[in-house]
Amino acid sequence: MKISLSRSVLRSAAIGLFLTGASIASATAVHADATDGIVVTSPTAAEANSWRGITYGNGTFVAVAQSGVNQVMTSTDGTTWTAREAAEANSWTAVAYGGGTFVATATSGTNRIMSSPDGITWAPHLNLNIDLDSIAYGNGTFVAMSSSDAVAFTSTDGSTWSPLHLLPTQDNWTSIAFGNGIFVAVASDGTNGIITSTDGITWTTHVAPELNSWSSVTYGNGLFVAVAGSGTNRVMTSADGSTWTAHAAASARYWNSVAAGDGYFMAIAAMSGLMVSTDGSNWVTLAGADALSNWEALAYGNNTFVGVANTGTARLVRAEFAAPTTTTTVAPATTAAPVTTVAVNLPATGSSNNNVIAFAALMTIAGLALVLRRRNSSDLV
Repeated sequence: MKISLSRSVLRSAAIGLFLTGASIASATAVHADATDGIVVTSPTAAEANSWRGITYGNGTFVAVAQSGVNQVMTSTDGTTWTAREAAEANSWTAVAYGGGTFVATATSGTNRIMSSPDGITWAPHLNLNIDLDSIAYGNGTFVAMSSSDAVAFTSTDGSTWSPLHLLPTQDNWTSIAFGNGIFVAVASDGTNGIITSTDGITWTTHVAPELNSWSSVTYGNGLFVAVAGSGTNRVMTSADGSTWTAHAAASARYWNSVAAGDGYFMAIAAMSGLMVSTDGSNWVTLAGADALSNWEALAYGNNTFVGVANTGTARLVRAEFAAPTTTTTVAPATTAAPVTTVAVNLPATGSSNNNVIAFAALMTIAGLALVLRRRNSSDLV
């Protein structure tokens, strides 16, 4: 059996396959290391206060301090910061954003909560004598927690707050996060280490894989991730907040805070620095944070992680992801070659032979289409 194919058709097919392969190769980029493309800097804080909490919302980073003249500072890029006056001169420890409102909690003062629509002008709320250490927003609700009193408060607007809700155990609940429809809180002591709730009112206890001093929890990429300041494995992860798996941290540091964003998890340690992970399980050290600063909290926004410290020369650290580069592959201009035929001798039977025949048939059809196009072009001249 003998089939005649156009040499120009074969050449066109080869070029097409080459260009297709080149396009696929240039469409994706794989980082050899989780720290590739991350630029770490140390911006100057608006004031050298004891900064304890930070969040991002509505295009703005907002940080709060437990001391200082102006106990709030804001930034749109994490680099240039402006000092703002707090509602009261309390020991502000945490801040969250949700529903168009920033809400901060305090462990001292008359009103232990303040709220703001923009991070600039603040109003005081919740007159009580209970320390509030952490806060999170989710499902239309703010949940503020006390680590020393084992109680929680809820609010839908950040201004009007519910009576207290008792937590199931008297553990030192240090951090709270929301994700996948549930609130998750972790503790630095006790026999369980984890509690979950769908509404911030009714809570269920869960046992951590290791009873470490869990200091912070976050949610991202379909995963809860918590970090600890002590223990053998200082990271744990969970998809549902109930079942957890322990992992080794990049180093045995006192990991104070963890945040998620842009497909990454990043944690910050007191008097140490940063570590980063793409899956929450495998972590590597990220250089650049001042090792003499007591880093307290970390937040993500606008392609950037920003951390704050309560002591040290540097009170801010900023880790920005480099903008991805796009490579465009342009096909070279081609000129149709003169049609010359080549002979392809094929055996009469066999499964591999069928594949070759199918390929040859396709090439023949392509050759006929090329001939017809040229003939039509000739007729129009």
